[in-house]
Amino acid sequence: MNSELGSRIELVGDDLCCTNPAIIARGIEEDVANAVLIKLNQIGTLTESIAASRLARDHGWGAFVSHRSGETVDSFIADMTVALDTGHLKTGAPARGERVEKYNQLLRIEEHLGVAAHYAGPSAYCRRPEAAEG
Repeated sequence: MNSELGSRIELVGDDLCCTNPAIIARGIEEDVANAVLIKLNQIGTLTESIAASRLARDHGWGAFVSHRSGETVDSFIADMTVALDTGHLKTGAPARGERVEKYNQLLRIEEHLGVAAHYAGPSAYCRRPEAAEG
């Protein structure tokens, strides 16, 4: 599927990769996706989550920092989204307080950074190199 669609869309390995660097490495080798979902409390440690995100980036994959079911109003994943420079935060529509808080934190970060803040825009999306050609 990635060889057919990866130049047009991001194919995100979620449960396929489990925020696990070893599984992500296998996914990269087998060319099953071009992006990964990073759930900070899925693998076990923040260090492993960072390693998973870096591995994806080092191999041209995109990364989405994601909340998990039963999430709290803690906004830490918004900070990690910016720190990991992923350009993607998956937290859902701002319909409940725990989601709104993540968006509010992104706004606070932007305000704090001022002119140094950079919106990734379309460059946040990972596509195969041939996408740039066509």
